[in-house]
Amino acid sequence: MERFDVRRGMVKQIMEEGGLSALAGKYFDVVQSNDESSFTGSHGVMTSISGRFEGNALIVDVTNVAPDFENPDSMKSAMDDRRRWTTFLDDVTGYNSKQRGDKAKEWAKKASKAKSAVSSARHFMEMSDSLSREKIEQAENLISEIEEALKSSENTKAAGRAEKLNKLFN
Repeated sequence: MERFDVRRGMVKQIMEEGGLSALAGKYFDVVQSNDESSFTGSHGVMTSISGRFEGNALIVDVTNVAPDFENPDSMKSAMDDRRRWTTFLDDVTGYNSKQRGDKAKEWAKKASKAKSAVSSARHFMEMSDSLSREKIEQAENLISEIEEALKSSENTKAAGRAEKLNKLFN
């Protein structure tokens, strides 16, 4: 399962143009629409492709089989399949491969910062004898919100709450 950020406005645009399955149909041989925001299908070495929008992200799961490396036609076909996949991702997300990689790093960094803030706050609360009950309750509420956001893959929200948590103890 992979997650790709989608450029603002792309989800709406794709929905207006027939949905995710319609776009997938331009690139893959077999596509079945689950609804306008999700599909399943296959194409060449990609024996199973499923994709859906979750908020402003594309969630995909792809199963690939290895091509016959001894057969030049098989290799050429596999390279074409890979090109189709990359072009599909470009069109759905509105980002090129480098930008998708940068967005993925940024998304992971937000989660890491949020987890670090929770860990630091818990450590600080354990070590401190002079924190007011009110401040501890505020911190615990923020920690709960951060953990819930991380659980539901809302890393941007988690990072924002982590900043508030850090400021609480500064």
